[in-house]
Amino acid sequence: MEKDKAKTKDEINQSENLEDINEENTNKKNNENEEEKNDLIEEGAEETEEEKLKDEIKILKEDKIRVLAEMENLRKRFNKEKIDSIKYGSVNFARDILSPGDNLERALSAIDKEEDHPQSIKNLIEGLLMVKKELSSALEKNGITKIHTLNKKFDPNLHQAMMEIENNDLDEGIVVQEIQTGYMMHDRLLRPAMVGVSKKSKQESETATNQDSRSDKEDKEKDPEN
Repeated sequence: MEKDKAKTKDEINQSENLEDINEENTNKKNNENEEEKNDLIEEGAEETEEEKLKDEIKILKEDKIRVLAEMENLRKRFNKEKIDSIKYGSVNFARDILSPGDNLERALSAIDKEEDHPQSIKNLIEGLLMVKKELSSALEKNGITKIHTLNKKFDPNLHQAMMEIENNDLDEGIVVQEIQTGYMMHDRLLRPAMVGVSKKSKQESETATNQDSRSDKEDKEKDPEN
């Protein structure tokens, strides 16, 4: 009996030890699982943080590129404005100086070249011509040039029509008279040229219109389908 009790006791102890071992293994396994889980969470957190940093770096790069592009545009605009201020900064003064030049032209054109003038008048004329030449040189030196108008097609960007002159020998819209000289400053219009342009006489215009109508009629008769 005593042996059976001892045996039973040993079996109970062994069973308890096995339970302890199993519990220990279970706890160990749970701890390992928990550690693995924590490791995965940490790795996930690290990956999220890394992606976040990459996004921030990308945004910073884009901002830097945008700022550099804006600075480049500002630099180009500044350079253009600087060049324009040098080229066109004296535009108002240039317009003002054209008026004395016009008066000088009128004075010279009013002199009768065929008349025999006294020597004093001749000297005055020579002096005026020298002033005119120097003025023209100064204007050209500053990029101011005359607009050539005579016998050219009327251009509203360069010319200002002051009158129409009947001339059946020319097409309509041809500049036949220059009332006031126009000027360009580099590639900009400084002052338009005041001009007179050709037009057909009323009779000539009616004749041309009739000829066009007759020509259209003949074309239709030749080609009835049209």
